[in-house]
Amino acid sequence: MNVLVLGAAVSGEAAARLARGRGHHVEVYDARAASLAGLREDAFVVHSGAWSPDHLRNKDLVVTSPGFAEHSQPITDALASGIPLVSELEFAASHLDADQIAITGTNGKTTVTGLVADMLVASGIDAVAAGNIGTALSTVAADPADVVVIEASSFQLRFIDRFAPRIAAIVNVAPDHLDWHGTFDAYVAAKARIFENQGRDGVVVVDADDPVAADLGNRSPGRAIAASGSAVTGDGVGVDDDEVVLGDHRFPAPDVGPSFLLDLVMAGAVALEAGAVPAAVGGVIAGFTTGPHRRRTVGVWGGVRWVDDSKATNPHAAVAAVASFPSVVLIAGGRNKGLDLTPLVTHRAVTAVIAIGEATDEITAVTDAHVASSLPEALAIADELATAGDTVLLAPGCASFDMFDNYAARGDAFATAVLSLKEESSWPAA
Repeated sequence: MNVLVLGAAVSGEAAARLARGRGHHVEVYDARAASLAGLREDAFVVHSGAWSPDHLRNKDLVVTSPGFAEHSQPITDALASGIPLVSELEFAASHLDADQIAITGTNGKTTVTGLVADMLVASGIDAVAAGNIGTALSTVAADPADVVVIEASSFQLRFIDRFAPRIAAIVNVAPDHLDWHGTFDAYVAAKARIFENQGRDGVVVVDADDPVAADLGNRSPGRAIAASGSAVTGDGVGVDDDEVVLGDHRFPAPDVGPSFLLDLVMAGAVALEAGAVPAAVGGVIAGFTTGPHRRRTVGVWGGVRWVDDSKATNPHAAVAAVASFPSVVLIAGGRNKGLDLTPLVTHRAVTAVIAIGEATDEITAVTDAHVASSLPEALAIADELATAGDTVLLAPGCASFDMFDNYAARGDAFATAVLSLKEESSWPAA
């Protein structure tokens, strides 16, 4: 079979290597020649520069990466040609001989995916996390674990065909990636594809407190389990006082805030459905800490807390972070994804806003924000504005690509600047 892979980043390169390993003739297209260096060295046929429909000639299958929006010319040309087009997720899953669990959602899916894998491993089950979490699914297809827990993005789900995880979860669905999908309805439809091939024996765990996710659960062909981070649902899954409730099992709830409690509840519900041992689930819950760049405190002095939530790359995630603190000096902005930033920068907990990046004009149009040309400048402004009891919060509500390679680089830069500022400050550490 002649396969064209679109994109040579992590998932594209992994798909190309998997396809060649299965005996297919593989060509790879990426506009950036530098991205193709490793594949070129390994004798792959590669194409760079401007896209040409000629790349589709004599192809039997196109495997696409998330970097190609559904309205991009390579995608529209492939669809118009009639050549089958699938995501790397679909391609890898079709070669994966393992029990598959899939997690999607606007925010929290990475956390839930990692937690489910940890709970299964702690139960003695051979499990691994893959997909959008960082390890391409094609990478584990050659030597899979017994259970693969897959973080599935809307980009990956948009172009599935037969992907059918035994257990799925939809953490929440709020406007995001409208620059890629075009409309919110298209984004929701992509998320819903996670369960469309499950059948009546499938299971989907949904956030009962999120109206879109809850509605999707009602539309699933299999059994839906409602979970909540603030109460116990009719399915017996949620939070009661200071306990995580998972059916007949109760575990002490860590003090991590409602959004992370929901992640724990959903992960526990999925893991138990997948065969995890209750004691192992409870142990992972008890030991839970937030991941890097997810509401992490990086400094405290003069009664002011400095918090990195660079992972909050859309307003829904950033608002959840802001709502976790009573008084916030907010650093927001970056490359917007076609989303309304107003609910974030006008939140009642926000006492001041410092705008950064390409979204600066959008922010200053709706609120009286300070403007900074860099993160160190933003922190210097925040240091002047914040008083005891405030939290200086990096919750951008936007992607990082205007100023940084990714959200992690942005968070690292924030932490470095905070520590530098702390060394220069006369305030004693708290």
